[in-house]
Amino acid sequence: WSCLALAIAFGLWRQSIVSAIAVVGGGLLIGISFWAIRGAVDDLVLRFRSETGQKSAAFLLVKFFTRHAIVAVAAYGMMVRLHLDPIGLLAGVSSLGVAVGLEALRDLRWRRFL
Repeated sequence: WSCLALAIAFGLWRQSIVSAIAVVGGGLLIGISFWAIRGAVDDLVLRFRSETGQKSAAFLLVKFFTRHAIVAVAAYGMMVRLHLDPIGLLAGVSSLGVAVGLEALRDLRWRRFL
């Protein structure tokens, strides 16, 4: 929701739908990055938890860097090929941080009354 709110606000501020699409693109980039990091952590946890069917450490390392290469190619494509606004992409990427901060403030507010 924070990415959508930032996209609307940025699109209204720049008075351009392309700027709003740039924020959504940044949100997509942070989503892909989250997928890459979560996949690597899940693989490592499974590797250390079970002894059967272990994947090699080299395979996990290649998989980790391949996922981040996908993020880099997607960012390149959005900035260079689609000509999306870099500030909008940055706002979209930071939407995850905004959402986490708002959730932390909401949790603090409710804990005060308990």
